[in-house]
Amino acid sequence: MDIKEEDQSEESRKNHVTYYKSLTKVISDIQKEKKQETDPTIHNHLDDRIEAMEKDKKRIREMFPNISEEEWDDNTN
Repeated sequence: MDIKEEDQSEESRKNHVTYYKSLTKVISDIQKEKKQETDPTIHNHLDDRIEAMEKDKKRIREMFPNISEEEWDDNTN
């Protein structure tokens, strides 16, 4: 199986940071939704979605280890 080399250009970096921040917002929205939900099946589904997004955030951070913590957490985008 071929392994795709990750694009680490400046444009890719900007796009990934933007995507990372959007994942952070979606996770926050899902957590709010979880607080209103009583069905355990839906709770589990939402937990699975959050877990998948957290893994994606981790993958992105590993792609760009030189980005500062402040830039990841900056909510200006």
